[in-house]
Amino acid sequence: MTPDDLYRVISHRMPHHAGSAALPGLLAIPAASITDETWLRTRIGLSSKLYGCAPAEVLGTIWWYSASSVLVAPALESLVLTGTALDPSLAAVTLDVVADGRFAGARSSAVLGGDLDKLGAAFAGALEPAIETIAAVSGARIPALRAIATDSIGNRLLWAGTAAGDPDRAMDLAGPLAAAIGNRMPRPRFARIGATPVVRRASCCLIYQATGGDKCTSCPRQPPAERERRLRSALG
Repeated sequence: MTPDDLYRVISHRMPHHAGSAALPGLLAIPAASITDETWLRTRIGLSSKLYGCAPAEVLGTIWWYSASSVLVAPALESLVLTGTALDPSLAAVTLDVVADGRFAGARSSAVLGGDLDKLGAAFAGALEPAIETIAAVSGARIPALRAIATDSIGNRLLWAGTAAGDPDRAMDLAGPLAAAIGNRMPRPRFARIGATPVVRRASCCLIYQATGGDKCTSCPRQPPAERERRLRSALG
């Protein structure tokens, strides 16, 4: 199968997926740019226009929270929906970015296949250099950035699995995939709120520190009982 073949399936099953083609007005940025410290410092700096003059480590964390979600999406959506993963390597992925720095999606130009060991190795080769560069530029802690990547993987698996009508099968991929990525990456965790599966987050986006607003509904930096109460209220 070609990337176009995979994207036709993804677009049919997930009309609002992470992006199969560049849209007008978006900047097409090679994902390898994430490992360019000069470029990355400028992009993270743009976050201050959206979130205020927060410390660099907070802005770097917020930036990665969005970037990691779109970066892992093409490979995971294609894997869950077709059994064949698009290539998540930085050399294969293009990020679609709004002029103000927000991410609209990501696209991969290559097919990797259905082998989880190969997919894990490709993810490790993409995520670790990105995380190390973000940490160097912003001062954000590497374990926290890895936890964000883990939650992004969990969310994308769950969303694609829900679109496929089998979230349990998608969630079952999380453990083997995390093991294939390597022991530095925490395993994605899931919980159920009633009958609804959710990601049991290991990471905090830190947006509340930048804006002075409330923590996210699913934020792990709140008592578990309060988190569950808020999730139950949000999910009905």
